[in-house]
Amino acid sequence: MSDSVTTTLDVRQIPPPQKHPIIFQTFASLSAGQSFILLNDHDPKPLHYQFMHEHEGQFTWEYLEQGPEIWRVQIGRPAAA
Repeated sequence: MSDSVTTTLDVRQIPPPQKHPIIFQTFASLSAGQSFILLNDHDPKPLHYQFMHEHEGQFTWEYLEQGPEIWRVQIGRPAAA
């Protein structure tokens, strides 16, 4: 993935009801071609499904590390074609 990483968002200590709103707020702040690294203590599959439902074709998702203790996912906005 060639997106420019703007920040790392560690949600491991954030209460579960606040995680997705903070993640989507971070995503909303990205410009085309930018991304952020999400750090989590479990596989964020439900988050991926939510992205697919709400932002289909408008995001990139790449696992950088897949457990067992930490998951790192690079989430971004595709560069304008």
